[in-house]
Amino acid sequence: MTSAAAPIEDSKSLVITRTLNAPRALIWKMFSDPYHLAQWWGPKGFTNRVEKLDFRTGGSWLHVMIGPDGRELPTDNVILEVKEPERIVYRNAPADPKLFGDNPPPAFTKTLTFVDDGHGRTLLKLVCTFDTEEHKERIARRGFVLGTNESFDKLEDYLRTK
Repeated sequence: MTSAAAPIEDSKSLVITRTLNAPRALIWKMFSDPYHLAQWWGPKGFTNRVEKLDFRTGGSWLHVMIGPDGRELPTDNVILEVKEPERIVYRNAPADPKLFGDNPPPAFTKTLTFVDDGHGRTLLKLVCTFDTEEHKERIARRGFVLGTNESFDKLEDYLRTK
């Protein structure tokens, strides 16, 4: 079992945790395999297309979230660190900020940790680190926490099929 201090939220960070009823190796696969990632990623009502996943430190990930209205929102990510099966760090940015008009989401760094609880469950921790307090506030206003929790709900549903 990997131990990890509980992340603390502050003015430039946001923390979301979820205990998933599946072993860490399976949860890792849900994030590292483009087929599985495409099955659950994105808020309720959204589908997802993984265009590219070069899953390694220094790699990249390009996906397109498709809204209920059919609008496509491509997002490009630089993968800063992959430490299987414990940690993924990446930084996102809209692949085409013009698609968001005068309100593109700010880029920020996401750190995902996968902690085996020793009983077949995994504690998933997402720590988002923003460049400024204003960026954090903008992401919060966009519904990021709700959307991320909806995405994790979809992951839980998908895991029941595995």
